[in-house]
Amino acid sequence: MTNLKVVALVVGLIVLYTMIANMIPQVQSEVPQELSFGADVTAEQLIAAGDQLYQGAGGCTACHGLGVRAPNLLTDEGGTGTIGVRCADRVPGEDCKTYLHESLINPSAYVVAGYQPIMTDMRRTLSGQQIWSLVAYLQNLGGDVTVTGEDIAAAEPAGGAAGGALAGGSVDPNELLNAAGCMVCHKLGDQGAPIGPAFDGMGARRSAESIRRKILDPRSDTTAGFEALAGVMPATFGQQFNAAQLEAIVQFLANRR
Repeated sequence: MTNLKVVALVVGLIVLYTMIANMIPQVQSEVPQELSFGADVTAEQLIAAGDQLYQGAGGCTACHGLGVRAPNLLTDEGGTGTIGVRCADRVPGEDCKTYLHESLINPSAYVVAGYQPIMTDMRRTLSGQQIWSLVAYLQNLGGDVTVTGEDIAAAEPAGGAAGGALAGGSVDPNELLNAAGCMVCHKLGDQGAPIGPAFDGMGARRSAESIRRKILDPRSDTTAGFEALAGVMPATFGQQFNAAQLEAIVQFLANRR
């Protein structure tokens, strides 16, 4: 009788949790809102759009909100003020707008002393209008906004620098992990940084379904020991990869045991 009760209890719990799991809706990652500004766009509109991107779907705070992996753009940096104040002094002869835009599309050109060149070309995931709105928002943090409708009119669509899909549509996991900037926080062999959970041994800690869910919804759960970094992982990776690329990464990590 005791064994029957144990079996009945186990079966009942399995049924219960299966029902609960099926009741939970699928969560989609936040998508950077597409912009459709014209040449008559105002500075206020650009600042508002840039603010929303910086604080949310753009994933900027994953690195720039901590002041550890990258400069904190919202506060003083080494006595030089907020980014809108110090941007014009970063490169001799280069104004603030030019410096900020170059930093977003060619981030390895100028790397602030004390930091590593870990940022990726934002044209891979953001449209030209979105990038210019970020420039306007950052200029506004202590400086004057000089982004104009001419900049918006000449802006490229999303994916302009990468020719469309991330990593040119490749399904090679190593290329994808590097192109998406995953190695900024995760180690794989002798590559990457030990900030988040290591990719080595990932399959022993998580199932393929768990890995897929974590990529699509980084807020779904946090690995033990990394609670202080909860909410840091950008919620845009589900939109950067196509279905084949996502599955290639999931299976690659699930087999790292």
